[in-house]
Amino acid sequence: MEGYLLIDKPKDWTSFDVVGYLRRKIASVSGVAPKKIKVGHSGTLDPFATGLLIVLVGKPYTRQAATLLKTDKTYLVTMQLDASSTTGDPEGTITPNDHPLIIPDEASIKKAMNKFIGETTQVPPAYSAIKVNGVRAYRLARSGQPVMIEPRRITIHSLDLVSYNYPEVVFEAHVSSGTYIRTLVEDLAKSLNRTGYTKALRRTAIGKYSIADAIRAEEINEHNIESALKSDLAMAR
Repeated sequence: MEGYLLIDKPKDWTSFDVVGYLRRKIASVSGVAPKKIKVGHSGTLDPFATGLLIVLVGKPYTRQAATLLKTDKTYLVTMQLDASSTTGDPEGTITPNDHPLIIPDEASIKKAMNKFIGETTQVPPAYSAIKVNGVRAYRLARSGQPVMIEPRRITIHSLDLVSYNYPEVVFEAHVSSGTYIRTLVEDLAKSLNRTGYTKALRRTAIGKYSIADAIRAEEINEHNIESALKSDLAMAR
């Protein structure tokens, strides 16, 4: 069994959880041990995030994982203003920050977003899977050790405001691979002289592939997994 699946990852599932779940379903249909099934994916989503995950089945497809990782992504982002998180997301320790300032209006939000459009540099968050001297950054951060990560070049193609009801800002972000939305949100809040963290995150597209065509992971079973597999994998940006 070979091909790829467009999966809508549920909240609180890791990307590894999705891969393991589908590997077991494929193994059951194929009549082999799960460890004999080659399965990969298009790029990790944090447990709190939901949305599109391209799951690759079989060597001809898992070999394309590195190429998919370099593909542009689109996200629906909920930014919580005037609060901070130790991890930049809901999984960290949340600290509300009361500011005796005028609440930013919609025009100010849009103006701040426009400053981030284009090619820029970004320092990935300490709580990330990037390796620092051979150790995952999040492991160093959790142990209280200093985490020094080099900035990287990214491109933010567009940031479009969807809704604003203080303190929540919902926007769509079309970005290059390697962009950390948690860092983008913190930087955006800082540009407004506030603090902020990513309250919710949903990946809606990977290159030309859309969440509209995805199947919820928990809806995949032994009876429909084979028919859900696709074979026309394209590496469009």
